[in-house]
Amino acid sequence: MMTPEFSRPVLVDQLPAKTSRRAIEAEPAERAAVARRLDLVELTSLVAMVELKPLARSGFIAVNGRLTARVVQTCGVSLLPVAAVVEEEFHLTFAPPEAMLEEAEEIELSLDAEDPPDPIEDGIIDIGEVVVEHLALALDPFPRAPGVTFEAPPEPEDEPETKPNPFAVLARLHPRKGGKS
Repeated sequence: MMTPEFSRPVLVDQLPAKTSRRAIEAEPAERAAVARRLDLVELTSLVAMVELKPLARSGFIAVNGRLTARVVQTCGVSLLPVAAVVEEEFHLTFAPPEAMLEEAEEIELSLDAEDPPDPIEDGIIDIGEVVVEHLALALDPFPRAPGVTFEAPPEPEDEPETKPNPFAVLARLHPRKGGKS
């Protein structure tokens, strides 16, 4: 299992019965590691406000948050650095392993349906990893530097191809039998 670069574990059994709020911020070394993981030129800041709320006595935990990050990506056309501010809200649910087994039997996949709950692993929800995953989803997959546009290469003219026949080259190298050498 991968060790998260920005880990902020929360022990589920120590959560209060009401909503718990946590402000988290990545340190410089954590930001550098996350930048490498997400193929960023630089991650200059990563902060989030996360709320954890137990849902009745089900063992399910609702996790809601908002992240703000300052990133530098590489322009997909010019390869110039592109700075951006990413702000993203996220909402997900975590469930204990025993509930996950019950859920697995009942899951019907649909594009409109809510995502199934994520598993609570070893009694811990790593809210730092949740933030990094949602940052990855919020990044622009095709960043462009200001004013840069993609221009397709010109189409080749319809000229007949005059490639040499590879067998003609071989024929010149191989002496003919029974004829002239």
